[in-house]
Amino acid sequence: MLTTLHHVQVAVPKGVDDVSRAYYVGVLGMTELTKPPTLAARGGCWFAGGGLEIHTGVVEDFVPARKAHPGIMVTDIDELVAALTAGGHEYTWDETIPDRRRVHTFDPHGNRLEFIQQ
Repeated sequence: MLTTLHHVQVAVPKGVDDVSRAYYVGVLGMTELTKPPTLAARGGCWFAGGGLEIHTGVVEDFVPARKAHPGIMVTDIDELVAALTAGGHEYTWDETIPDRRRVHTFDPHGNRLEFIQQ
């Protein structure tokens, strides 16, 4: 019945689309998708890369997700860490699961993201 995860939406405050683009496109190397006009009017962006999508959704009383997070598989976690470093974004290595290299970071809006390499 279920096949795969299509997208994850992360909450953002109003008026930060350019900040989102700088991170999701500029740092993570995703591509911005064109939102349907009725959804574009709400603000937020859609990004795609590596077979997944991350959508940003505007929330009036925005509070970042500091615990809940998407776990995103990567092919080269060292390349990801280099991109985070170059972009001035902090990250934390997590070695608690054997046979997986994991990094936790936060997007520029404070939402937690986890990146995993088998």
